[in-house]
Amino acid sequence: MSAVPVEQLDELQAYAAATAACTRCRLAEGRTQVVFGAGNPRADLMFVGEAPGFHEDKNGVPFVGQAGKLLDGLLAGVGLERNDVYIANVLKCRPPGNRDPQADEIESCEPHLFRQIELIEPKVIATLGNFATKLLSGRPLGITRVHGQEQELTIAGRSVVLYPLYHPAAALYTPAMLKVLEADFARLPAILGAETNLPAPVVELVPEPALAAPAEQLGLF
Repeated sequence: MSAVPVEQLDELQAYAAATAACTRCRLAEGRTQVVFGAGNPRADLMFVGEAPGFHEDKNGVPFVGQAGKLLDGLLAGVGLERNDVYIANVLKCRPPGNRDPQADEIESCEPHLFRQIELIEPKVIATLGNFATKLLSGRPLGITRVHGQEQELTIAGRSVVLYPLYHPAAALYTPAMLKVLEADFARLPAILGAETNLPAPVVELVPEPALAAPAEQLGLF
């Protein structure tokens, strides 16, 4: 993992504390708490999802619901744990009813994400779903077109490899998509520059309770 000076870690913690009182957009009115991010602040690999859901809003940690359990399984399949990576979202507050992020909310919240990237200095950023992929790639192409295709970009003033992935929740709605996620995750060690002969990941799929909107409307794929 990348070495990060102590003062830089302190700065990340200080920024998280300051963000906890953010009122830049309307989502501040209905949240339980800001979900800043979690994981290894020295991580070479950073995941960026869409927005907190019900469980994340209650716990203050990203990806702790069923999609988070699936993400844990996918990480384990390539020899990684949450403590090896950093996980954040485009939005730091839960949208009402888990609706899609709106353009002005993304615009208000994106400085928080870019500052996180500046301070963590990841080598690879894996975007989960449409919203994170479009924001960080700066392109309108949806995740169906670009998943599993890494590209070198300059983000937050540094060169990183952007690696778009389907959102794990997509596999909860469409189980066949789990194989696609497994295949895309299997390439992560090579992208990170690791030599590995890991077996194909095996992930136990836990059904998600039905939601009001289909997955494609939730920006998952």
